[in-house]
Amino acid sequence: METEIQPNYTYMGRNFSNISLSNEDSTAFSDCNSDRSGEFPTTSVQSKRLLVACATEKSDDLIQQLVSDLESDSIEDQKQAAMELRLLAKNRPENRVKIARAGAIRPLISLISSSDPELQEHGVTAILNLSLCDENKEVLASSGAIRPLVRALKVGTTTARENAACALLRLSQLEENKSAIGRSGAIPLLIDLLETGNFRGKKDASTALYSLCSLKENKIRAVEAGIMKPLVELMADFESNMVDKSAFVMSVLVSLPEARAALVEEGGIPVLVEIVEVGSQRQKEIAVVILLQLCDASVVYRNMVAREGAIPPLVALSQAGTKRAKQKAEALIELLRRPRSGKAVASSSDSSD
Repeated sequence: METEIQPNYTYMGRNFSNISLSNEDSTAFSDCNSDRSGEFPTTSVQSKRLLVACATEKSDDLIQQLVSDLESDSIEDQKQAAMELRLLAKNRPENRVKIARAGAIRPLISLISSSDPELQEHGVTAILNLSLCDENKEVLASSGAIRPLVRALKVGTTTARENAACALLRLSQLEENKSAIGRSGAIPLLIDLLETGNFRGKKDASTALYSLCSLKENKIRAVEAGIMKPLVELMADFESNMVDKSAFVMSVLVSLPEARAALVEEGGIPVLVEIVEVGSQRQKEIAVVILLQLCDASVVYRNMVAREGAIPPLVALSQAGTKRAKQKAEALIELLRRPRSGKAVASSSDSSD
């Protein structure tokens, strides 16, 4: 597996090694936490026992009974057990370990493949809530959770698809799982959710893609699956509340020549220049990071960026932005002012140019 390292840039004898995004920039992504669905109606007896278990530490007996009910012959008993385990894992973090140790993981994974949409949704979301515990991530993956989650991402209810994306994100936080998730076919489905989902679906998909695409083979899969088109469209829509998230995903992809070519083909340069001009400080900075990689790779792209009118807003950013934004804007200005013809063209590194 290859996780790429961001390049350094040197202009006019100055080194701009801090060209990658800082940890604080990851706040563009709100982590996928426990399921955000409403609580579910239960009978009075069921409500009482669930409330007691959630409010006290005496949940062990209930958990054992619910795990047993997951393998009941009655689909209604399975639904009730999965729903209660889902809520127990949501409301008390310590229950996540107890539920896993009680043997719930494999039967819950089986439920994800159910043809009953409600049962599948409970199974997916229970797995999501269990995956919030670091101790459970390796067990979930080794127990075969990845492929059923990918299937739910394809055929599940809206909530099941969103929660499957979140669960895959959680599992991808173990580096060894990223390749397996990519091979399982998750990336085209996440791109579809990014393109067609509601706001929460788009947000969950972008967060999962950002994590998965730290791996080069997953970057390639994403570009081949057409990710650049929805990313450019979302970045161009300032009312989507997806500009930051889409730009961050793009920033991890543009190290690939294929990604740069697709970005240009989808009309990304005018969109990036507009972000530098009118975006928020964080949006401007990430747009400059992307443009730097684009221009450093190709004189042709450099000409396109300059013709798009990038230099005036870059000068403004270099004078009024944050310290990091100023450095990056200055680096890009210096690059754009280099000779853009003759011998320089011959040195263009992107063969597509």
